[in-house]
Amino acid sequence: MSELRKVLGVLGYPITHSLSPLMHSRAIHALGLNYLYLPFEVLPDQLGSAVYGLRALGFRGASVTIPHKEQVMQYLDEIDDDAQLIGAVNTIRVEEGKLQGFNTDGYGFLTSLKEEMGEIPEGKRILLLGAGGAARSLAVHLALAKAKEITIVNRTPSRGEQLASHLQDRIGFFSVSSRPLNHAVLKEYLLRVDIVINSTSVGMKGGGEFPFPYHLLSPDHVVCDIVYTPLETELLKRAKEQHARVLPGLGMLINQGSLAFEIWTGKKFPVEVVRDALTAELAHRQA
Repeated sequence: MSELRKVLGVLGYPITHSLSPLMHSRAIHALGLNYLYLPFEVLPDQLGSAVYGLRALGFRGASVTIPHKEQVMQYLDEIDDDAQLIGAVNTIRVEEGKLQGFNTDGYGFLTSLKEEMGEIPEGKRILLLGAGGAARSLAVHLALAKAKEITIVNRTPSRGEQLASHLQDRIGFFSVSSRPLNHAVLKEYLLRVDIVINSTSVGMKGGGEFPFPYHLLSPDHVVCDIVYTPLETELLKRAKEQHARVLPGLGMLINQGSLAFEIWTGKKFPVEVVRDALTAELAHRQA
């Protein structure tokens, strides 16, 4: 009898937009590995059962996406230092019966920023839109990478304030502030920042729009969006019209997935093969 395939998956709600199954399946196929990667739509009140099911069913691990990155931590046996510092998990590995948590989002973003834009956070003023699980990872990594200043803007001010306090208390990064997400605040801070990052799901297909003063963007801005469906969000499209430099979310997706893949398999991720497959799929979806 042939060896049983090792199973991986992605846990999220909703999940239909996710490119993770295509990304990891293409990597598995390219390397000829005996793995299977599947999507699982998991309602928030079923998250614990789903996570424990990974161990019970013999899974090798899973990706964790919106809206589960923070809540999933309570169901894990071990959490690595980086994810613990961030306060969110996007990757689970099942190792000798233990559910282990990791976070690869910040690594994915910073790698994309450097490789695609030639930029590093050190000395830069950052405007971060959102305060959820992805934002936590980005904020921690931006602070550790010596950003000069981080301003967090969020629709629910208390969440932004919690993230700012987290950076101050856990990292000792005091050049951080939190503001409500509205047109007046964006207008004020766009005049003083170098890098704008959307870490929310706004801009995702059917995900609404920001009250954004696009006319204040300029060639001096780098505008980043972690949303990758569509590849060019309204934010990036309008930013390009103002001649700002733009960074789509695809690079972050690929680079965070690359690290997660190595955590599960110990194998080097075939980045270019995956990039070609995802670019073609996104072009097909937008056709």
